[in-house]
Amino acid sequence: MPVDITKVRAIDVHVHAEVSCHDPEDPVMGKFFDAASAYFKAPRERPKMPEIIELYRETNIAFCMFTVDAESGMGAKRVSNYEVAEIANKNDDICIPFASIDPHKGKYGAREALDLIENHGVKGFKFHGIAQNAHPADRMGYPIYEVINEYKLPAIFHTGHSGMGTGMRGGGGMRLKYGEPMLVDDVAVDFPDMKIILAHPSWPWVDQSLSMALHKDNVFIDLSGWSPKYFPKQVITYANTQLKHKMLFGSDFPLIHPDKWIKAAKDVGFRDEVMPGIMKDNAAKVLGLA
Repeated sequence: MPVDITKVRAIDVHVHAEVSCHDPEDPVMGKFFDAASAYFKAPRERPKMPEIIELYRETNIAFCMFTVDAESGMGAKRVSNYEVAEIANKNDDICIPFASIDPHKGKYGAREALDLIENHGVKGFKFHGIAQNAHPADRMGYPIYEVINEYKLPAIFHTGHSGMGTGMRGGGGMRLKYGEPMLVDDVAVDFPDMKIILAHPSWPWVDQSLSMALHKDNVFIDLSGWSPKYFPKQVITYANTQLKHKMLFGSDFPLIHPDKWIKAAKDVGFRDEVMPGIMKDNAAKVLGLA
């Protein structure tokens, strides 16, 4: 049965499936995993998808699971979207399958997106301009966006600083400029039926994300990748007021445990009346579960 939102206590919209159940860890990705784990002070070993599902089922939190396809930008073999979808669909009481397609794949990527939606139950997509070495509004990615827009599905775009490459020589070749939220604004205009989720608090461009979510009806913000105790004050202010319907809970697991995020969120000033929206209700609407 699909996720029953009345039976889960939260929806985590940002969970990474970073290793395959069948293939060995890609050595290129391994170097980035080492750096990201050091930056986040997180365990180095990446859990496989069944382990992630077990953890979320035990905590009674539904979640969106995806890989990041950065084959062109990083030269690292991706985890298959089809593997993610297959495992998620076998556990669809708790897991919602998302996919990631490198924008450089253009029209061929659009064919994959269509197949994943129509035949494999994928409910959304993830883009990471920094890892993919791609401007979010580069026209090469538009054929993929057109498919997502046609089906009125959500797409998560990484914004702000990236733990990927932090501390590595030359940042591991990662260009932070592609994490500027305003670069996604053209996508929000050109594809108004695609629900755009700006991932993370977007530091050092926090106010850009807040402005976009205030201005565009199809733009939302997920609060993943940071412990809430480090959120800039304006994020809390807007979450309590004008953007209370636009903020979504996300952890960035396995780098941040969902329970650790939830515990920290209780002490940062979110009003009691907005927490149900942040934790579950807003995401349920974006994902078409409510």
